[in-house]
Amino acid sequence: MKKIYKVIGFYVLFFGLNLLLLSYEFDIIIKNGRIIDGTGNPWFYGDVGVKDGKIVFVGKTGNGNAKKVIESRSLVVAPGFIDVLDQSDFTILVDGNAESKIRQGVTTLIYGEGGSAAPLTDFIKNEWKREAEHYGITLDWTTLKEYYEKLMKGGISVNIATYVGAAQVRMAVIGAENREPTHDELERMKQLVAQAMEDGAVGISSALIYPPGSFAKTDELIELCKVVSKYGGIYATHIRNEGDRQVEALKEAIEIGMKANLPVEIFHFKVAGKENWGNSKIAISLIEEARSKGLDITADQYPYIASSTSINATVPPWVHEGGTEKYLSRLQDKELRKKIKDEMLHKKEGWENMYLGPGGWENILIASLKQEKNKIYEGKSVSEAAKIAKKDPFEFVFDLIVEEKGSVGAIYFSMAENDVKAIMKTPWVMIDSDWSALRPDGILGEGKPHPRAYGTFPRVLGKYVREEKILTLEDAIRKMTSFPAQRFKFKDRGLIWEGMSADITVFNPETVIDKATFQNPHQYPEGIEYVIVNGILVIDKGNHTGARSGKILYGPGKK
Repeated sequence: MKKIYKVIGFYVLFFGLNLLLLSYEFDIIIKNGRIIDGTGNPWFYGDVGVKDGKIVFVGKTGNGNAKKVIESRSLVVAPGFIDVLDQSDFTILVDGNAESKIRQGVTTLIYGEGGSAAPLTDFIKNEWKREAEHYGITLDWTTLKEYYEKLMKGGISVNIATYVGAAQVRMAVIGAENREPTHDELERMKQLVAQAMEDGAVGISSALIYPPGSFAKTDELIELCKVVSKYGGIYATHIRNEGDRQVEALKEAIEIGMKANLPVEIFHFKVAGKENWGNSKIAISLIEEARSKGLDITADQYPYIASSTSINATVPPWVHEGGTEKYLSRLQDKELRKKIKDEMLHKKEGWENMYLGPGGWENILIASLKQEKNKIYEGKSVSEAAKIAKKDPFEFVFDLIVEEKGSVGAIYFSMAENDVKAIMKTPWVMIDSDWSALRPDGILGEGKPHPRAYGTFPRVLGKYVREEKILTLEDAIRKMTSFPAQRFKFKDRGLIWEGMSADITVFNPETVIDKATFQNPHQYPEGIEYVIVNGILVIDKGNHTGARSGKILYGPGKK
């Protein structure tokens, strides 16, 4: 008799649930997909029901009703990707659609590398004036809270979060001077960090090869990080040297994390400089040793053998002291040019030589320039461009920097593919693009930026998962979703689970691939079919719907 009751009960429950599903209307049902839930567990077939911005059902909806049904047979259904190092502080104010990111399946951007959107002072506004005017942006905010308010007025298609930059608070208090802060200045810097954390920053970041960030000593960074620790944030760093002094630079990051008692994130983890190729084993073992001793330290990476930053990074730090005007003035001094060139040609402790690292000007591409007369040099190596200009390469670079008022983007071919793969296989490494959101047309379509702006996440899925099998598809998705969500304490993101916010990416695992190249970077990837942000369809069959359903994701210290 009990067995009969159990059987009856089962069928009542089964049919009852199906009747409930038939009467329930979802906003979106994604049907028959290969679900990879973000945990790293194997995929499974199923449906995903979305309602009021949340994932409310994972399983089989049968004939459940929905305003929008996405047939995803043969497609992968994954959590929306999280770009853990983005650079869109300005460009997302230009175009909130974040086209080059959302079309990669990215639903959340985290930015602020050393510098950050706030705090702003008159000195910083003057330093940023030319770039802001170029983009048509009014620098009318001071705090991170005010920046968020400005951003949300226009709406955004992706979620965003940001760090407060260690260099940012340094500039806000002591400008671009190469000196230690006084006790009172350091206290003011700490207050600015606290304010940013209470406004919602996820942590503090440093970029220790770029002045004025490079002027900060370890003890200064520890003191700032102690403030962040109280709010539950993390310390993320572009370490002081990614080349021949990488070990010392990593040890500094580890020391800061240990003494300030907070987690550490190594930005765009790499081994730079031809003479250092193969040293990824040493760098990886150093981080694993720190983890074994109890430090919560992880890293992120972009899947390319070339890095990118301003060509100003090739110039010794002392030349930058005092800000842009003094920097450009020094570069116009003929005698100082000789000294600068000599230091660039020879190794010197205290800074990472971005000229020697790639092996000279022939391995450094000019990516972006502002003046029309100079745009003929975009996409060419410095060596090629100098020949066109009929100048010595060093003189050509110094002249170009002065003419462009410091706004010269560059790409550095300084890494080895084997190191990229070794780092990618490491379980505590996430994925980043280290570039801003762009689009092929208008002001955001200028120059020849690094292709990672358009291709990072599809490149991992296509090249390194499908073609080279460096990662499994499940682990690649974990690195892009649940791992960063856990890292930044986004408790309702990163998983295809009931109750989670509906950030979802649906892609074709057989066709997904990056299309952007170094010579033709403004190309969207293939294979990203649908992207949902907070329950709203933003990419539909590969096309942007115009929806701006993104939100601000706040750090743990938000008040």
